[in-house]
Amino acid sequence: MKPFGPLALCASALILPGLALAQEAGSAASTASAGVYTAAQAERGQAQYSQVCAACHGEDMGGIDVAPPLTGTTFSGNWKGQTAAALANRIRTTMPLNNPGTLGIAASADVTAYVLSKNGYPAGQAELPKEPSRLQQIKLD
Repeated sequence: MKPFGPLALCASALILPGLALAQEAGSAASTASAGVYTAAQAERGQAQYSQVCAACHGEDMGGIDVAPPLTGTTFSGNWKGQTAAALANRIRTTMPLNNPGTLGIAASADVTAYVLSKNGYPAGQAELPKEPSRLQQIKLD
């Protein structure tokens, strides 16, 4: 019996490229437009936003006084090309302005999901991750 007959070579020629594509897809960064949060997570984020963020940024995220808008061209101009980690970290470490750093990692991910939803990014099947290393893989496009 030959260890590498024609059938084995054909099978490996079909399987190996598929494995390479799967590895590439698993390591590639995703984009927010691919649906990186769930609708339920955005709803939790909306509740947090209403309690903690709306007083400064407005219920409609339009910004109030010196607090910038969190939607529209101002938001996209500031955040396009950056990662979800950068946005979640900004929320977690600097907000709310009168008590920064009190939201925590889970609430920050939920608020980030809500902000993404209000900027037209679609919901997906999995929640926006809480771990900064995983958030780093998601680009705001």
